[in-house]
Amino acid sequence: MMKGIETLSPSQVQHTPPVGTNLTSAIITLCVGQEKRLFAAHEDVLCHSPFFQAACRGQFYEPGPKRIELPGEVPEIFSCVLEYLYKGDYTPRIEYDKKRRTWHIQSDGASAEGTIFYQNIGPILKDTVIYCAADKFSLPELKRLALRKQGLATGIACSTILSSARFAYLNTPESDSQLRAHYLALIIRSRQTFKRSGTMQQEMEHGGRLFFDLFVAMANHMDDIKSPRN
Repeated sequence: MMKGIETLSPSQVQHTPPVGTNLTSAIITLCVGQEKRLFAAHEDVLCHSPFFQAACRGQFYEPGPKRIELPGEVPEIFSCVLEYLYKGDYTPRIEYDKKRRTWHIQSDGASAEGTIFYQNIGPILKDTVIYCAADKFSLPELKRLALRKQGLATGIACSTILSSARFAYLNTPESDSQLRAHYLALIIRSRQTFKRSGTMQQEMEHGGRLFFDLFVAMANHMDDIKSPRN
């Protein structure tokens, strides 16, 4: 590891969850996705999520194997959620460069897949899907972590940004003021590229709440530019 760079740890970063120390609690089996991929996790660790705390309390009054079905989740994304619950981060991990006072995504020389393909939507940034999963599982600190990682991403294709933004709008409540705003700001900053994008034209013709919000954000941006400074 480069000098001056350290891996994010629960003791160093405010938005790391308090991981339980009781790893002798009951083992919960989780059946995830249409392919029914199986995961196992300690009940105490899962219950840091109010979603799973309610699921455990609601289903486990009877003796016998403990199992939760999650047919609508993506196994690769759920694996990241579990990794976060146990370790306070998920792969690729985030690092802080003390010398430059900047954040970086850890690189070990291997190419990490940064997108998930959704049928009828296209490639979606993995951190966006994790953010939406964190929202569903009531893990606000994981949402902040996923949002920070998205802010460090570079070289993303216009089509991936737009499909990810549409996914974000489909999978967050209208009250969300973080992920949606992130995509609006990203499109505005890259407007010189987007205005030449055929994908952008197709998406705008398709319509949706995303583009009304984008119009409002662009209008506010123009007002800020034109407003005389005091």
